[in-house]
Amino acid sequence: MFQLHLMMRYCLILLWLGLAGVDWVRAAEFVGRVTDASSGASLPARVYVRELAKDQWLFVKSISQEKRLTAVPYSEQWVPHPESVEIHTTISADPFRVELNPGSYEIRVERGKEYLPSVHRVTVTDPEASWKHTFALQRWINMGERGWYSGETHVHRRVRELPNVMLAEDLNVAFPVTYWTIQAGQAPDLLPSTLRSQGPSPWGNRVDYGHAPIPIDATHVIYPRNTEYEIFRINDRPHLLGAIFILNHKTRFSDAVPPIREVARKAHLEGALLDLDKHSWPWAMMLVPIAKIDLYELANNSLWKTTFGFRNTTIKPAPYMKIAIGQSGMTECNWIDFGLQNYYALLNCGFRLRPTAGTASGVHPVPLGFGRVYVQMPKGFDGGKWIEGLNAGRSFVTTGPMVDIRVNQRFPGHVFQVDEADRALLQVRGDASYSRPLDTIELVLNGDVVAKIQPQNVAMPNGAFRSIIDQRLTIEESGWLVLRCFQETDGHVRFAHTAPWHVEVGNRPVRPKRVEVQYLVDRVSQEIDRNRDVLAPAALHEFESALQIYSKMMSRAPR
Repeated sequence: MFQLHLMMRYCLILLWLGLAGVDWVRAAEFVGRVTDASSGASLPARVYVRELAKDQWLFVKSISQEKRLTAVPYSEQWVPHPESVEIHTTISADPFRVELNPGSYEIRVERGKEYLPSVHRVTVTDPEASWKHTFALQRWINMGERGWYSGETHVHRRVRELPNVMLAEDLNVAFPVTYWTIQAGQAPDLLPSTLRSQGPSPWGNRVDYGHAPIPIDATHVIYPRNTEYEIFRINDRPHLLGAIFILNHKTRFSDAVPPIREVARKAHLEGALLDLDKHSWPWAMMLVPIAKIDLYELANNSLWKTTFGFRNTTIKPAPYMKIAIGQSGMTECNWIDFGLQNYYALLNCGFRLRPTAGTASGVHPVPLGFGRVYVQMPKGFDGGKWIEGLNAGRSFVTTGPMVDIRVNQRFPGHVFQVDEADRALLQVRGDASYSRPLDTIELVLNGDVVAKIQPQNVAMPNGAFRSIIDQRLTIEESGWLVLRCFQETDGHVRFAHTAPWHVEVGNRPVRPKRVEVQYLVDRVSQEIDRNRDVLAPAALHEFESALQIYSKMMSRAPR
């Protein structure tokens, strides 16, 4: 009787599990290992597993159960565009496993920017089957050997996750946002607002990690004290101003904004850098002269590996920029062009902003370091020297291609001083490479393309396509020079852009174009009108001061 009772209970449990939808189909096991194709050494990496017929994504697990955070799942989607998704797992340098039900799967492994991806397809018909496969990743370029080391300045990943994720992406430096506020008049806190997440945030930190850098290994480091002021609300009502980052400050900021000038002054006294975030935020052009912004995100958090999603912008491009906006909004190419032309207008007005890159990985559908900034350090990696190099503009920004360029044997950020009656003779030398053939390489002087260089795209044994650059220019007036390159495939645009080299002819400043100054004047004027009955007098005064600064520049602009 007891055995019958037990059997009945067992049958009821089975029935309940069946009604609950438990899948009793046994799953096959796939075990993968990621290695460097040349050395055979195991590598950390990013792994995608997609079931092809259902277009469903799976996460993998690490074989190693002894280490913490050996596999970190990531899943984000841009709600207005269901196709804009990023679902992957970053793994440590250990084998990984995943269970596969009957069906066909694509398993794709990537690592940062300097390795070619490896793709393997599996069709499961026998649930008893198992597979073992080694993904040997071919490095197509080694920027560290050339003295270039990567970082990004807009990170929303948990600090405790970053040792795993940074190594998987081979990102040398990260500045995670650990303090944040969206409310005017409210000090930044360790926990984000419910604007993005209800209850405790999945990406908030809850812990003050202090100011000291957190080394992961000899070439990877986290700078854990960074604050984002992202003002969406004023007087408890929705009213958008935008975002600004304070990077690597020493003390916890209890200051609220706006006004912003005093907070910026305090940040600079602590050796912090101010990052503009996006140029399209309503208050962005006020921040540049008033907060004395240091960094401009040429590759910002609207640029993703997946389908471009930010088709609309709070601020429209000026007519002189000739950026077409269709019924569905901006294309990715339009958005990049808008950011570059806005940057060029500021450079022409004398604001020597240094370029940077940020993804907002943690809240956006994008891997950490998809857009990144490389800083030149010829003597090898040093975290403190990396920040100094970023601030000096010894850098380039990329979402894919790599550039290694010198002008008169000087890296980006250098200032050439020329006598009043003389001219600057510039020799631009180096190379541009990518894992695909580049479409265009251009030299830009004071915002104008002065040389279009036909990419040679010589196929290299390691899978790269390399183009040699050797160009001469003569400059007769003060200005700045950058090199940029683009590659487009299936509507996705990947680009690289150097920081500027500056030329000072005598004591003459660079001259802005009138349309550029008018664009900046109009933007700030519109914000004064929009904020007149919203902002307190001290905050509104900062916009009025910025307007005066831009208006005075009109006298320098040639007619």
